[in-house]
Amino acid sequence: MNSLSRELVGLVRRWQAEGLPAAVRDKARLHVADAIAIGTAAAARSVLGRAALQALGASAGAPASYPPSLAFGMSACIHVLDYDDIHDFARVHPTVVTLPAVIAGAFSNPGSQVDPIEVVAHTNEIMCRLGVVCEPDGSNPASNYFLSQLFGYFGAALAAGLAMNFDDEALVSALGLASMQAAGAKQAAFGVGSNARAIYPAFAAMGGVQAALLTRAGFAGPEGAFDGAAGLFPVSLGAAFTAAQRASLLDTSQWVWMQTHVKPWPSCRLSHPFVHAALIAHRRFRAADIQRVRVQVDASVAKLCRPLEMRRRPTTLQDAKYSIPFMIAFTLVHGAPTLLNLDDRVLGDAEVLAMAQRIEVDECLPDLTGLPAGTMSLESGSDRLELCEPLALQTDEPMVREKFGLCFNYAGRAAEAPAHWESIARAGAGSAQALWRAFEGG
Repeated sequence: MNSLSRELVGLVRRWQAEGLPAAVRDKARLHVADAIAIGTAAAARSVLGRAALQALGASAGAPASYPPSLAFGMSACIHVLDYDDIHDFARVHPTVVTLPAVIAGAFSNPGSQVDPIEVVAHTNEIMCRLGVVCEPDGSNPASNYFLSQLFGYFGAALAAGLAMNFDDEALVSALGLASMQAAGAKQAAFGVGSNARAIYPAFAAMGGVQAALLTRAGFAGPEGAFDGAAGLFPVSLGAAFTAAQRASLLDTSQWVWMQTHVKPWPSCRLSHPFVHAALIAHRRFRAADIQRVRVQVDASVAKLCRPLEMRRRPTTLQDAKYSIPFMIAFTLVHGAPTLLNLDDRVLGDAEVLAMAQRIEVDECLPDLTGLPAGTMSLESGSDRLELCEPLALQTDEPMVREKFGLCFNYAGRAAEAPAHWESIARAGAGSAQALWRAFEGG
């Protein structure tokens, strides 16, 4: 039996031969546009976004002389606002990794005619399939990783390798060299006080591009990156790779990535159902009248509530966006979170902090995959509201275009938005560098 690395490369080659279905291509364009707009907003307004660009020499205004730095800086900017797309069952943010990697790969291959939209679709699919077969539910080993980072090394290696016109052997090697870097332990999220959670996908984007460059330089990575005796599955994910997982990963009957969604609010995805439920309560109650809020959570969501007192009073914006109690309190007080109202100022917002003290957490739900409903009860005098609100998911062109315009406006580049939207809609072979220019304003 071939290694999984070789079979995944064969799967990508099959997709290339068949061509992207129109619906998949249209979705990939929307997600590329979304990622570029978010990155543009962060590069202009986020202190951490600008720091990430400058720290590794990928300052806006010129591509990095070292392509992995370009990938790191762009990926960090796309993720730093906690606004990038996500597959809820895979627990993977794919485009934040694959788009910077294909652009960096194209810069390292002058004259590249790679189609970045196609590469993003193919490599997003690989990342999402890897996440889905691990079934992260809050209690298994996969739940202790940032899977966007862990699987992102492989998605980025493939994306960069495809941009560099690698043959099959070189792509297998790049996957092997990616496996030698793959990491992503989730302590930056489970702990408090760090802002490094803002940039974790960037390590994968950078590492995947490094793997491709090392392959081009003559290094041969191990073929058993996933399913060897010391491959990713037995070592990092706690169990040997199964026949059922292999069959799911190699299934040609569906595009798993099509269930990836664009975020409506700039906060951790697991907070979104609770934000949605809190918005319903916000329309019914005055914040000052709410006496008690009780939230029911499963094991995954519980990790966004501990330690409770520190989650009620976060010290970094990243902790605030990751905290279920804080995001509920913020929404009850201010309504929907946006780029304009959810910033460092909220850390000292007395009304939000007081509301957070009224929020209690009950870990009583079974472990769930996907996106659990926002389940909570609120008391205001004699009035009581019981909520169990699943989030209605929407990713369509009007939604993404509106968000695109809002992000460019936030960046002070509103006048450029229509032209960049149209250029991304037309993106195809040879357009990777034009996508970089849309991001950095050249």
